[in-house]
Amino acid sequence: MKLIFISGPSGCGKTTLSNKLIKKNKNGFVLSTDNYYKTGLLSKILSKFVEGFYDRSISFNNKLFKKDFDFIYKNGISICDRYYNFENKTIQNILNETNNISFLIVEGIFAKEFSKTLYNRDYIFLEIKTKKNVCMKRVVQRDIKERGKDKKQAENDFLKSWSIYYEKFEPDSIKNNTNKFIIEKNTDIDHILKKLFN
Repeated sequence: MKLIFISGPSGCGKTTLSNKLIKKNKNGFVLSTDNYYKTGLLSKILSKFVEGFYDRSISFNNKLFKKDFDFIYKNGISICDRYYNFENKTIQNILNETNNISFLIVEGIFAKEFSKTLYNRDYIFLEIKTKKNVCMKRVVQRDIKERGKDKKQAENDFLKSWSIYYEKFEPDSIKNNTNKFIIEKNTDIDHILKKLFN
């Protein structure tokens, strides 16, 4: 199975690129790390008191994510979709079987972190570089609409998120046997897709 990781800060276009890959090539499946935040009382408390909680590793349910990742990678099927509700701090599980998965996309702010745990597997890594002000505009619009934040809170949360993401990783912290591509505004995506799927 072909593995593709898509990483970048909040609002850079990870989900958009994932959807483009799925449309261009069938038999793909997307695992978004955004749907694997921790739930329960502790998560509710920490999200109120830890600045930038949702951008830090302590918020990520790595155990559940790895369980789903390993199952899909081993069997080529997915049995359910997971969706995280930011207001209720819960994960909704929807039965939705997907068969014949030939490539798996892992996208989200924890994609790079998770990829570094795959010591014996080759994968393709796409790092999206988008200007800070563009990302901020997208995130603020999303957070006001979907996460119940006001504009000031959304802006402050984005700036913290941006700092955490770039403080977390060294510029070239991807293992050597990885095919890495940098995606920027003028990047020829179709050219990269041909390299990925031909």
